[in-house]
Amino acid sequence: MKHSTLHTLVLVTGLITAFVHLVMLGLLPEHKDVLFSLNGLGYLGLLGLFFVNPGIVASRRSLMHYAFMAYTAATIIAWVAIAPERNALGYLTKLDELVLIAALVAHLRSPSGMPAPSGGQS
Repeated sequence: MKHSTLHTLVLVTGLITAFVHLVMLGLLPEHKDVLFSLNGLGYLGLLGLFFVNPGIVASRRSLMHYAFMAYTAATIIAWVAIAPERNALGYLTKLDELVLIAALVAHLRSPSGMPAPSGGQS
């Protein structure tokens, strides 16, 4: 798969799961829960690191991929362990998160060059 396609897939699936956790589950009155909001913010932060590629993670790209995959896997495991109810939104979000993990694995294994670090380093 093309590197740009994998970037797009990580972006889209990451934004979907961030939106579900932050907005649909974290901010709506009937589901308001700070853990969902924090989870959504975590996804946005990891997406930011993935795409902005600041100098602090530029030399540790593979570690950042593994952290993103572990965070996503932890979200899935937490849902399986403690979800009070299972519904279509939950299953669709878990499917989205599995696709996100698969895209991150494929991106990590792809030979294409990583983006250059930002922050004025040459």
